[in-house]
Amino acid sequence: MARTDDPSLVESALGKLAEANGLQTEFWDWKGNLTHTSPKTIVAILAAMGVDASTPQAIDAALATAHDKKWRRHLPPCSVAQQGRTFKVNVHVPAGAPASLTIQLEDGSGRTAKQVDNWAPDRWVDDQWIGEATFELPADLPCGYHRLALNSDGVVAEAALIVSPPYLGLPSAVGQSKIWGYAAQLYSVRSQDTWGVGDFTDLRDLAIWSATQQQADFVLINPLHAAGPEPPMEPSPYLPSTRRFINPLYIRPEAIPEYADVVGAARTKLRNLRRAAAKPGGLIDRDAVWAAKRQALRIVYDAGMTSARQMAFEGYRRSEGRELRDFAVWTVLCTTHGPDWRRWPEELRRPTSPDVAAFATQHECDVVFAEWQQWVAQSQLSNAHHEAREAGMRVGVVTDLAVGVSPRGADTWMMADVYASGIQVGAPPDAYNQLGQKWGQPPWRPDRLADLAYVPFRQIVRESLRHAGGVRIDHILGLFRLWWVPDGNNPGQGCYVRYDHEAMVGILALEAQRAGAFVVGEDLGTVEPWVRQYLAQRGILGTTLLWFECDDAGKARPPDQWRQACLASVTTHDLPPTAGFLALDHVRLRHELGLLTEPLETELANAQAEQQWWLDYLNTHGYMRHDAGTDPTEQTVLALYRALADSAAQVRAVALPDAVGDHRSQNQPGTIDQYPNWRVPLSGPDGEPVTLEQVFSSPRPMRMATVLNGWTHVPQPFESREEI
Repeated sequence: MARTDDPSLVESALGKLAEANGLQTEFWDWKGNLTHTSPKTIVAILAAMGVDASTPQAIDAALATAHDKKWRRHLPPCSVAQQGRTFKVNVHVPAGAPASLTIQLEDGSGRTAKQVDNWAPDRWVDDQWIGEATFELPADLPCGYHRLALNSDGVVAEAALIVSPPYLGLPSAVGQSKIWGYAAQLYSVRSQDTWGVGDFTDLRDLAIWSATQQQADFVLINPLHAAGPEPPMEPSPYLPSTRRFINPLYIRPEAIPEYADVVGAARTKLRNLRRAAAKPGGLIDRDAVWAAKRQALRIVYDAGMTSARQMAFEGYRRSEGRELRDFAVWTVLCTTHGPDWRRWPEELRRPTSPDVAAFATQHECDVVFAEWQQWVAQSQLSNAHHEAREAGMRVGVVTDLAVGVSPRGADTWMMADVYASGIQVGAPPDAYNQLGQKWGQPPWRPDRLADLAYVPFRQIVRESLRHAGGVRIDHILGLFRLWWVPDGNNPGQGCYVRYDHEAMVGILALEAQRAGAFVVGEDLGTVEPWVRQYLAQRGILGTTLLWFECDDAGKARPPDQWRQACLASVTTHDLPPTAGFLALDHVRLRHELGLLTEPLETELANAQAEQQWWLDYLNTHGYMRHDAGTDPTEQTVLALYRALADSAAQVRAVALPDAVGDHRSQNQPGTIDQYPNWRVPLSGPDGEPVTLEQVFSSPRPMRMATVLNGWTHVPQPFESREEI
């Protein structure tokens, strides 16, 4: 077998097999070096796709299978076209047999495809000659999910056809104007009435304040995907158990209509549970909060519902179907057998197992309770988004779609055959994570996604946009390629695996168009230039981060040269808030955690030099001002946001921690428990947690809003009637 660093691997049989299955066996690393994937890594990744490449004979057999695969199918499992363009579909039938292709549209009507020339020679497959014919689909097909039907000598085959909008862009309510809003980690934003974790009522209140007091048009929040129901609860919103359902941790019990029906001793218990959960200060303790909140939710659930509410709940259950039922059953199974389904008894590791059905029947009340939690969570999120729009926001809530899920979670239990086992998604080494990253998430198999007509992907995108005016796609490069790392390998010993970006971006645009929403793709890091160009052509916004925005020579790019089709921000949740970044806290933290490959002094000097360019730029262009009531750090933070506001970016995001003077990062990439990732409450400059009410009454956010809106004077912060 070829050496690890042997460029000839690309031309070998193993290299050709890798290419046939979407593996990219060489890539340019962050230092500009052409890097080759080791044969051992390729063999392991192919095995995760169900392809045996362990011997030369197995490789030859797998290559033959790959070459004949499409010829064994009458139709490709899923075709994705763009509206306004003709699209060609190749079909395969016995050589010489007649064929016709019709289009069954979503609305029930039909169209006919036109056969065009195809001079491909017949192929001998499975002891018969197979011919290929090509049909051209009309350019005026409506956007939507349709079906193709092939008829050949009485044999009918069907497959999915998806027609997507060629361009998405911003919603009509926004038009061509520039908008801005806050980016917040919802769990960290806590009011006086919270249960210890920011919730949907806090989201509603944050949005109303942002709209009415600051003229912001959106609130971008972290992924709301459900975590495991049993402790220890995964703190990272980017490593959920499912991307299909919501974390009930964000429910505000008092906002449930049935809460008012709880009286007497039960009401007293609810108050005591809240007091136990809402411990001030310190880090966010999800396990303690959920233990108390789950008891409270059960009390409210047991209080019963009115007839109309019961009918609404039953309607929700019917509309969600089998997926909701399976997720609820998984939730109850976790309480009985532990949080990792891979360690459950063998007979419970499949949702279609008779033993699972029997378990669900035995625990029917608990299963329905889990379904009810999802209904309540959806209702409260819907209310937050509706109230944001009613308060004047042109967009409202913008959600975040994580790149993957936990290997022990609900999605991998419900769709085990769609995920590649023994593989983690991550990132190769780069300037900010010089050891590379493994994120603990199994990747979707691109072949299985296509076989299923991308239904799992459709569902999670639709879910993310159900009650939102926009969605951020974390690591949108994952729709093009993902860095697969076999178990046992370090993060640098991986390989890029390609996905059908035409299909996945098309579905993303179609779902967003139907929701009247826009899409932001997080495209930071090592990105092939054509990827950003393609996303821009499809009307998907990119992500511009001030500190990372550089030209081809590696020098900082001034804001007036930034791209227009992007969401621009100064910082992100993977970096400290800007005050901490200016203090170089991120460099010292990475040194303390052993994440640097260069000496601390070198890294500090490099980071300081990068910041100095910006400090000089701010002074030269008049962005540095001595605002009344500000200290030097806040003055620099506001100056950076003035530069951001002057950029060409259509959408600008202000990190809520920057508006209150916070220093601590929410997440340190490359760590798990070495740093309290995703457990840091929103805090002020002194490091003490601040409540949402304190944010409302603080002059700091008003100074930030003045910068983003271009106001000539700073308005007074909101004063409640209790304060007047």
